[in-house]
Amino acid sequence: MQNIIEELSWRGLVHNIIDGTEEQLLKEPTTAYIGFDPTSDSLHIGSLVPIILLVHLKNFGHKPIALVGGATGMIGDPSGKSDERNLLTEDALNHNVAGIKRVLSRFLNFDSKEENAPILVNNYDWMKTFSFIAFARDVGKRITVNYMMAKDSVKKRFAADGAGMSFTEFTYQLIQGYDFYHLYKNYNCLLQMGGSDQWGNITTGTELIRRMTDEDSKAYAMTCPLITKADGSKFGKSEGGNVWLDSDKTSVYKFYQFWLNTSDEDAEKYIKIFTFLPKEEIENLIDEHRETPHLRVLQRKLAEEVTAFVHSQEELEKAVKASEILFSKNTKASDLKELDAQTFLDIFDGVPQATIAKEKLTEGIDIVDALNAESGFLKSNGEARRALSENSISVNREKVTEEFKITNNDLINNQFVLLQRGKKNYFILSFE
Repeated sequence: MQNIIEELSWRGLVHNIIDGTEEQLLKEPTTAYIGFDPTSDSLHIGSLVPIILLVHLKNFGHKPIALVGGATGMIGDPSGKSDERNLLTEDALNHNVAGIKRVLSRFLNFDSKEENAPILVNNYDWMKTFSFIAFARDVGKRITVNYMMAKDSVKKRFAADGAGMSFTEFTYQLIQGYDFYHLYKNYNCLLQMGGSDQWGNITTGTELIRRMTDEDSKAYAMTCPLITKADGSKFGKSEGGNVWLDSDKTSVYKFYQFWLNTSDEDAEKYIKIFTFLPKEEIENLIDEHRETPHLRVLQRKLAEEVTAFVHSQEELEKAVKASEILFSKNTKASDLKELDAQTFLDIFDGVPQATIAKEKLTEGIDIVDALNAESGFLKSNGEARRALSENSISVNREKVTEEFKITNNDLINNQFVLLQRGKKNYFILSFE
């Protein structure tokens, strides 16, 4: 077996690890799992790290299990939380579970016939028939309250002024621990992985396996660091909120731009974590970037690799083309018309808009009226005519004269027209 721990370590993906884990992964193909709680119907880029860990496991010949927490999602993981989570309704939870499964299936082929094919499980399937009394007797009896209270996720909540923790959330680590035991027993799963905030929950699982089976039973644990940004701000958020892995929540263009705008310091770290590029290529890219940082070769490669991994090569090419539209001198109306409505609005985010009745396009709208009376883009007809005589007005990135009329033929996505004065002054007409 190739040394996956050595690979993950140089990529910065190992935080805590139980003794013997590396040796086990070198000895034989090993089944390992990571859990995903369905707090939403999608996953954001913070979840890319555990997804990438599962893909690395598969690539190194091990068998990955992705667990969707239909049961644990009913309770809410207290790790890293200062307040009690709001409980989801069963309908909302089922909707979220289906969404998480759909996202994970884009990265792992659960229908594969390979010997180490990934497996997708839902812990609700084995927890739904577990009575409270049976759980208290068979599982709760094995772990002391003292042991559970010693976990950081619990201690921090009790240390906070009056915050405390409900019995519901207190039981979370026992249920997650039982998940590990169930997978150990039924799938020969020997390793659980997760973020560093999960260390307490994961090691409860290894302890539970030892106490519910044989004292000599071996179960392993490994966590990766929680990803941070060099400036101390939270990773995974843009000005518009979370950066999601679904294009209907975060467009591919915005997703691509997020990685493209990474700082130099973060790009050196992220290129190792979020791509599968080999070590030599990454080190060459870092050296090249340090010599010519203004070319941003590291950020471009990072954005390309992650966008293609999450959304496909075809969607990457669309995002690259869209990003060039704003800055290229050669952009034409035909280029703009190839954009979908959301990408167009993302490119020109923050540009002022005016809404105009679509019927007015039947006879056409004089460009002077479009610049002033219909939009207020320019302050007067006189200013509009002066700008046109100076050849500084463009419609959909193409220069126009005072004789020009806007018609249905000029619509981008059957809705928008882009006005421009000079190089950087834009205005959007939206026809409805």
